[in-house]
Amino acid sequence: MRAQEEGLRFLSFRPADSLLDLLGNTWNCVVLWALRHGPRRLEFNGLAARRPYGGSPPRVEYELTALGRTLLDPIDAFGAWTFAHGDEVMAAQDDYTRDS
Repeated sequence: MRAQEEGLRFLSFRPADSLLDLLGNTWNCVVLWALRHGPRRLEFNGLAARRPYGGSPPRVEYELTALGRTLLDPIDAFGAWTFAHGDEVMAAQDDYTRDS
């Protein structure tokens, strides 16, 4: 098993660690934000483009704009940071819990 996969398995043991794992995934972060604020907010801010389709039932599709795609590198960086420092975060949580 690769070290990163072992880290994923280890991260899943505690809720806070699972959250770091969840947010460390690039698309999870984007999807959670979009679900929270709605696709229209992404569109309002120029991060997504809306394409309506006629028919029954009506449907729409959203895609990232060029501006929206500029967020992918920072989100990837956050994910990389999470994997690089996850052990340190867990150790700090353990230290805090033990010293409290």
